[in-house]
Amino acid sequence: MFQCYESTRNSKIKTTASGAVLKGIADDGGLYVMRDLEYKNVSIENLKGKNYMEIAETILKEMLEDFSESKIRECVVKAYSDKFSDAQVTPVVKAGDFYITELFHGPTSAFKDVALSILPHLMKASYVMNDIKGEIIILVATSGDTGKAALEGFKNIKGTKIVVFYPEDGVSQVQKYQMITQEGTNTYVCGIKGNFDDAQRGVKKIFTNEGLVNDFKARNKIFSSANSINVGRLVPQIVYYFYSYIRLVDSGVIKMWDKVNFSVPTGNFGNILAGYYAKLLGLPVNKFLCGSNENNVLYDFIRTGVYDRNRKFYKTISPSMDILVSSNLERFLYYMSGKNNEEVKDLMGKLNSTGRYEISTEMKTKINSEFYAGCVFKKDTERTIKEVFEKYGYLLDTHTAVAYKTLKEYRKETGDETVSIIMSTASPYKFSRSVYESLYGATDKKEFEVMEELSKKTGVPIPENLKELNKKKILHTKVCEINEMEDYIKTFDKEVLW
Repeated sequence: MFQCYESTRNSKIKTTASGAVLKGIADDGGLYVMRDLEYKNVSIENLKGKNYMEIAETILKEMLEDFSESKIRECVVKAYSDKFSDAQVTPVVKAGDFYITELFHGPTSAFKDVALSILPHLMKASYVMNDIKGEIIILVATSGDTGKAALEGFKNIKGTKIVVFYPEDGVSQVQKYQMITQEGTNTYVCGIKGNFDDAQRGVKKIFTNEGLVNDFKARNKIFSSANSINVGRLVPQIVYYFYSYIRLVDSGVIKMWDKVNFSVPTGNFGNILAGYYAKLLGLPVNKFLCGSNENNVLYDFIRTGVYDRNRKFYKTISPSMDILVSSNLERFLYYMSGKNNEEVKDLMGKLNSTGRYEISTEMKTKINSEFYAGCVFKKDTERTIKEVFEKYGYLLDTHTAVAYKTLKEYRKETGDETVSIIMSTASPYKFSRSVYESLYGATDKKEFEVMEELSKKTGVPIPENLKELNKKKILHTKVCEINEMEDYIKTFDKEVLW
């Protein structure tokens, strides 16, 4: 009755919302999607005046059909009651003539907190609803923020273990420290000698290794994911798009049903996809602006219709966007193709075998009607951080600066003056050195000294969770080769696992 989710690659592979949360990825390697998503229209008039948790309940009720209202309410309350430093959870502020939704007031100072604060509770509920016996092993590949947010969300949650793989030299110092100092009896962190795409491929390989999966299943252990390939990660992100819109309505900036633009710094496509889901659910959106850095595979794709990961990989000052394989794009292709599972399967097959695919002219036209692509390199990112702080006293991180500049370029190119909202994905203090040097020039001070100096000079306080990070004990030192990830899963806690 409630089997409303299907694989992007095969319409016959179906499951419930709770089943999709538990599995993370479909058996054929596809991602779970809701075929009838656009028919689940959310009445935005009824959201007027509601707070974040009330809006979250409304959205989650539509997306998680086999969850009772009381269970959804319980999960929402546990996730958002006391974990965020701002009572609004994702407050909307003004900088110049743009509006910024701050998604970084959670326990790890990154937007991933919004979803990963509730995912463990959704997973725990799904565990019970599906009568699961045994243990869930959460596998995570991270470009920096997801790892810490997931570790924090799942720490000491009974019946789970969480394993995070991160590129050893591909995250900021603060991001790395957040992960390797992570406490918790069920938390495991492993650096890999590669980039995020390597980590992501490795995790997907584990999920689709039938022999390994069956070995673990025989011991009452199942794999799941906390990456945005998991429905339970993606769905909560829809909420802050509705919340942002309602805040502007409630404050009189726009009228109900006025369209807005959203500008989003994008790597794995999950955050901006959540916005597109919001539009399918009835949110009045004019245009989504997709901001890329030097790793501009999404920029090229939106502009040309060709996705090609066969290119140089750059380590940038916005490392959470240093991604060449954007997993969530597969879900987007599903909807852009008219829910054609076979076409998606074919495109993903080409990506896997050749690293490249090209979509039809029809799909490209459809995408261009919904999306605009911007590309912002290091120098312009730095200039944007400096310009915004000097003009408005607002401190951007390196990723949000990409979104800000993309929006400015879009306005210049199109003349579109539609009210626009920038999704701010992280505290500037997660990338202190890059932000500091954008404002004040090069420094040879150590990372956490730079953090202190940045706060002293700008007057912007350091988030409490980052202040003493360098004084914490390092608990995770394991680093492995890309081809050793499966072995690590088998052996990292052998006595307990086996």
